[in-house]
Parts: sequence; C-alpha cells; structure tokens
Amino acid sequence: MKKGLLIALLTPFIGFAQQPELIPAPQKMEATGKSFVWKQGMSFYCPPAFENTPCKLTIWGLVHIYKSANAKKANVVVTALPKPRGYHSEYYKLSITPKQIRIAAYTDTGVFRACMTLLQMLPADYVQTKQTGFPLPCVNIEDRPAFNYRGLHLDVCRHFFPVSFIKRYIDDMALFKYNVFHWHLTEDQGWRIEIKKYPKLTEVGAWRNGSQKGRYAEHRFDSLRYGGFYTQEEVKEIVEYARQRYITVIPEIEMPGHSLAALAAYPQLSCTGGPFEVAKGWGVFDDVYCAGNDTTLNFLKDVLSEVLTLFPSKYIHIGGDECPKTRWKICPKCQNRMKLEGLKDEHELQSWFVQHIEKWLNEKGRSIIGWDEILEGGLAPNATVMSWRGTAGGEEAAKQGHNVIMTPGKPCYFDHYQSKDSTEPIAIGGYNPLQAVYDYSPVPTSLGDLSTHVLGAQGNVWTEYMETEGHVEYMVWPRAAALAEALWTGTGRDYQKFLKNLPSTMKQLETRGVNHARHFSKKP
Repeated sequence: MKKGLLIALLTPFIGFAQQPELIPAPQKMEATGKSFVWKQGMSFYCPPAFENTPCKLTIWGLVHIYKSANAKKANVVVTALPKPRGYHSEYYKLSITPKQIRIAAYTDTGVFRACMTLLQMLPADYVQTKQTGFPLPCVNIEDRPAFNYRGLHLDVCRHFFPVSFIKRYIDDMALFKYNVFHWHLTEDQGWRIEIKKYPKLTEVGAWRNGSQKGRYAEHRFDSLRYGGFYTQEEVKEIVEYARQRYITVIPEIEMPGHSLAALAAYPQLSCTGGPFEVAKGWGVFDDVYCAGNDTTLNFLKDVLSEVLTLFPSKYIHIGGDECPKTRWKICPKCQNRMKLEGLKDEHELQSWFVQHIEKWLNEKGRSIIGWDEILEGGLAPNATVMSWRGTAGGEEAAKQGHNVIMTPGKPCYFDHYQSKDSTEPIAIGGYNPLQAVYDYSPVPTSLGDLSTHVLGAQGNVWTEYMETEGHVEYMVWPRAAALAEALWTGTGRDYQKFLKNLPSTMKQLETRGVNHARHFSKKP
C-alpha cells in the first residue's frame, strides 16, 4: 500500500485518538496523543476478587477472546484496589498505554463503569461486528459520579412495552452510567405486574376497552381491548438483567390514588363498592383505595409481599401523588378512621395511610419513596421524597431531615416537547429542550449544608402519548444523555463539548436500532 494512501486512511483514527468523545464526561481525563491498537487475539486478566461478578462478563464481551493468568502479559488488566475509608463503589481508573489497557477499581461496579467508558471509545458498531485493528486513544482517566442516585423512569401503564424493549432501555441506561431504573407498574389505566394471590389484577386490571390503538391492542367482540402485563418470571428476568448491568430496579406500586385498575378488579377495596372499569383516558380520578378499610390495607400488604420477593431494591416506590379526597370526605369508614386516629382532615388521613404502609415495609427491611404529595398532612418518618412539582417539596423534605430525589417537571419530564418545530410528535405539553436538561443542577442553593440530603435526580417518562417504542426513545434520547452528564460529571461540565461528543454516542444507539431526536445536529 502506498504511504500516502495509508496516511489518508488512518487520519480519521489519529484525530479520534487524540481525545475520546465520552458522555458523561469523566471527572479527570488526560490524553497522551498515542494509540493502543485494538486487535484480534487479545487477552484479559481479571483478579479473583472480581472473578464471579457481572463485570467479568462485560470484559469478556468487550474483548471477546481469551482469559490470561498473567497480568503482565495480558492486553486488558483489571486490578482490585484496597478499600480505604470513605471509598466510592463506582470509582475507577482507566489507563490506556500503547501496550496495555488497565482498569483499577475498588469494586466490580467501578470496573463496569470503566467498561462503559471503554465501550464508548470503540467504533459504534463494534459489538455487532467485532471490528479489529483500529487505534484507541491513550488516556489516563480517573472518575466517579457527582451524585449517587442517577435514575431514569418508565411508565408502562398508559402504554405497555414488552420485555425486549425494557432490556434495550436498560442497555441504553448502562451505556450512560445510570444506576436506577424506576419502573412504574400500576395505574388507573393498567395493572402490569402479576400478583399470584390476586389473579384478577391482571385478568381484569391489565386490560382496558376503548378506542386506543397500538401494538398491544386487540379486537374483542365489538370493542378494542388494550393492555398486557409482566409475569413474575419476566419480572425476575428483567431485575437480573439490570443487576448484571449494575442498575437497581425500583418498582412503583401506586397508592392510595391512581388505583382504578385495581378497583376494577376488586371493587370492595374502594369507598363505594363500584362497579368500576379500567380507565380509558388520562387524568386524575376520584375513586381511590379506601383508607378506612382494613381489607384494603391487608390487600396492599399482600401485594407488596409478593413485590418484595421479586425486587431486592432497598427502596419501594409507593406513589402517593394526585389522590383526590372526594370519596374519603363522605366515606363512613374513612371518617371513622379519622376519628379513631385523631386525624383533623383527609390530608392527615393520607399521611396516616402512607405511614402505616411505611412502618410495615420498614419492618421488612425496606424503605419507601413517594412523590412530594406525601408531605401533606405530615411526612412518614423514614420516607424519601421524590420532588416533581418543582423543587419546593424536596427543599422542605430536606429541611425536615429527609433524603430527596429531584424530578421537577422542568426540566426532568421527558414527555414534554423538546423543540418548537411543528413536525415534533405529539407530547403532553411543556417545553424541555436539550440544554435546559443539561444545565440542570439537582441541589437548590437555598439548602446549604442540607444539600447532602439530595441523593440525585431522575428523568421521568410518562407514556400517555407514546404508543410505540420508537416514540419513547425519541423523547428520551439525547435528553437522557444530557441528564446523565449533569448527574455524573456535576460542576465544570461544558455544553459545547457535550454537543461535540453527542453524535458519536448517539451513533452507538443507532447501530442497535434505537431511535433518538436529532435537534442537536441542526444549526441555529
């Protein structure tokens, strides 16, 4: 091959090798200007500390060759660092020299985060093609997250999505170093998780009749029946799939409001006795769980008992938002409960309800998360508040000594419009452009020393107007990439550099068939 042609072919790689395009940006990164050639026949060394952990499988998938027993001769070497006091489980070092790639971490979680950084440095279609013979930039990276809670949410109740899509969603999260998947499983419009003790929850509550269209609609008699649910085996499969990608799945079982699907299946859990049907439209409905009925409380404990066997997460999200008190005000059982417990109004009744469930979950070794409405009437003693109606709820919870996860509608709701282009697909409303998401900081300046109560933040994906997988992905990406950098990199991030890095990381999603918005590629 002529020398000139060789230089022309390698020029794109040389430029790439100078500065890797990574999202989220590492805390510290130094490029040396040299290259490591990724080729066939490479080997890796994994120490005994990480021998039986998911990170080993990730390394094997990346290198796709053979294991070495000799750390000095291996091409990719993993080292377990001694754990000092105050170490961070996600901390890692990634050093690439012309002769070797070295990953050092305190835990296998840190090794996995380093692998995701390495994966972003590989060609976009590497996983599919297993390309070889290309240079990687030689860099020294030292990295850890700014926030410990970096969440992405998905509502599967308004519209249902299959196991295959949930797994792809989790894969996408892992690439951008998210560590929590908030799975919204019950709603007025559908109950999506199998509960063996109460089969009608899925026989009745998982389906709605009406004019909805979509992949999971089917004709039954003269109406269109829409819905679906996840079996317990499918739930276990997804939880394990996420665990292998170092993502915790937090289930949300809504209470006491947003419960029409459950009431359609078991109307005796309501204040009026029904009858009810699974909600066909969107909104907030007056019929909710009866807070004065012991049968209702026992039902919810039975449901949660099965949920606890499926989800090992520390947290269980119990909702607590948008619960009208209309039925409670005229329900004899609810009014009697208020009298017996010395509660002055229905807001305190909701607080009593939440605290009752929290105490039961605490006894099982779990903690609750609730939307910021759980502040009304008095906050449960150990609750973590998810602040969605702005940041005021989160600030108040922190001042009361509670931990907080910030999810304000502006800019963390990805069901809002992301551009003012007339060709945008339908959204619920609002406007959260890419830069607004990127610029977001979860910590209000008013908190001062109390800022330690802010665990992090989360992007929320409500699917009233998202019927298809592609629509969900379009609304999520690249805004979720922007939030990932805000939560991992923290202060000192650079939006213009982020925009420069975005095309290569979005290309990695494209090669797996993931849809995404492309506003970032348009010139103003």
